[in-house]
Amino acid sequence: MIGSLRGTLVERVLRSDHQAELLLEAGGVGYRVFVPGGSVARAGEVGGPSFLWVHTHVREDALVLYGFPSREERDCFELLLGAHGVGPAVAVAVMSVLSPAALRRAVLDGDSGALTLVPGIGNKTAARLVLELAPRFEASPWVGTESDGKGPDGAGGRGPASPGSGEAAGGEADAPGAPHEASAADRAARREEVKVALSSLGYGADEVRAALARLPLDGPAEDLLRHALRELAGNR
Repeated sequence: MIGSLRGTLVERVLRSDHQAELLLEAGGVGYRVFVPGGSVARAGEVGGPSFLWVHTHVREDALVLYGFPSREERDCFELLLGAHGVGPAVAVAVMSVLSPAALRRAVLDGDSGALTLVPGIGNKTAARLVLELAPRFEASPWVGTESDGKGPDGAGGRGPASPGSGEAAGGEADAPGAPHEASAADRAARREEVKVALSSLGYGADEVRAALARLPLDGPAEDLLRHALRELAGNR
């Protein structure tokens, strides 16, 4: 099973809005790797070096590689695959719209609306995924807690307990009952305040959901609202 690839990026082809195909040459062999559309820019420049964390997906008729610039993204992809009815195509689409941090926030806050931003995911499916994914994220406290961890080559990737990272398993940052887990109800209430405030200012439902998906994990409601307004102002 292939877990990572390091080599030269030979070709990059956008297959859809949510998926691209890379040809990565490593050790004289060219590997075709599918990546989320939002990760393409971080995979490296054509003709230059590239490093990807890889999930090897085995089907009856094919062996398909899915690559990610960070280990955290690969871990998040694999968490999604564990949910009922979620295959690689859906998981890639989710990760093209929501970063691991945004997905974690949405799931732990019960914000199923954030998942409906993904084409093909309706309200019922989003609600089910939130219920299924919540215990998976709670059991994997490192997935979604950072959005740009660095990998072996500085191209991205965070593991659950990287030696010397100061966040070994059982450490304070990942300890059960840590503040970011214990205050889920408070965080949900503050996000609801922001949601109501944005709606009262005339922003549409899709704009509000997108802004909520990009909010920091925690903070005072006033700071979260200012952050959301800056994001919305930049998108208009």
